[in-house]
Amino acid sequence: MVVVMKPGFTPEQLQTAIRTMEEGGVKVMVSKGSETTILGAEGNAANVDQEKVSLLPGVERVMRVTEPYKKANRKYHPDDTVIDLDGGVTIGGNRLAVIAGPCSVENEEQIIGVAEAVKKSGAVALRGGAFKPRTSPYSFQGMGNNGIRLLQEAKAATGLPIVTEIMSTDNIEMFEMCVDVIQVGARNMQNFDLLKQLGKTSKPILLKRGMSSTIEEWLMSAEYIMAGGNSKVILCERGIRTFETFTRNTLDLSAVLAVKRLSHLPVVVDPSHACGKAWMVERMSMAAVAAGADGLIIEVHNDPKNALCDGAQSITPAQFDTLMGKLDTIASCVDRSL
Repeated sequence: MVVVMKPGFTPEQLQTAIRTMEEGGVKVMVSKGSETTILGAEGNAANVDQEKVSLLPGVERVMRVTEPYKKANRKYHPDDTVIDLDGGVTIGGNRLAVIAGPCSVENEEQIIGVAEAVKKSGAVALRGGAFKPRTSPYSFQGMGNNGIRLLQEAKAATGLPIVTEIMSTDNIEMFEMCVDVIQVGARNMQNFDLLKQLGKTSKPILLKRGMSSTIEEWLMSAEYIMAGGNSKVILCERGIRTFETFTRNTLDLSAVLAVKRLSHLPVVVDPSHACGKAWMVERMSMAAVAAGADGLIIEVHNDPKNALCDGAQSITPAQFDTLMGKLDTIASCVDRSL
């Protein structure tokens, strides 16, 4: 249930509405937007007297909400959420943010060199894998704790916030201390124990869509994190598994529009993992921006042919610089709000 208050309602009217809803056995979330204040019922609202609430002074209208996700739902929170990554760097609102860096941290020279290059081109944050989930147990699994240390050195050299993927609840304490944005990969999107623990952290969470997940399942995973108390969730579309084998995955740009209609959370697109082919990244990045994505996360490597992980989908710093120049033009013409 969602209760929309009238413009100019009094504090007394607001408290009366909250109290009346709570009498029905629900917890009430108050969302104060730029133009509208909304009361959202958290829990089973079957015992809330909808007609009684609708007749209260200061109440404009009452709506039933059928979607199972509440905190991530735009009906409860009509204004776009803007998330601070670190030191005023934000994602969300009507401004494009680009995160870039290599799939995996390989050595000090590589990660710092790429970090300096992408920052110069306009990236707002550095991505890099320290712990890598790989299909084959024989593939490079990342540098682990040493990778986190090198990411911190790259941040010290450039000032870019760090975005890296977490694999286990065992690492949450370290990530809370050492990382600016915690990424949940596609394979862990429905690792509910991990999501519950991340809900207790204070860090922004970049939540990638599972390779075979529906939009509702994706939003419900965000709900797990938000229900735990962490409202700083960034959704990431990275392609889904279909019958097509030419590309690594199938980039679902319609999901950007759908999610921005359904949710207030910012949405970024990962064209690198979606396509798996470096030559597609530029066009798919531009298409994502045109579709209204709040940001991009792009794999950039100084030597893709010799990369230890996903070199085929990585672009060079020079290619990234060219892409950023084109994105500025497209972004200036697009309104990312719905």
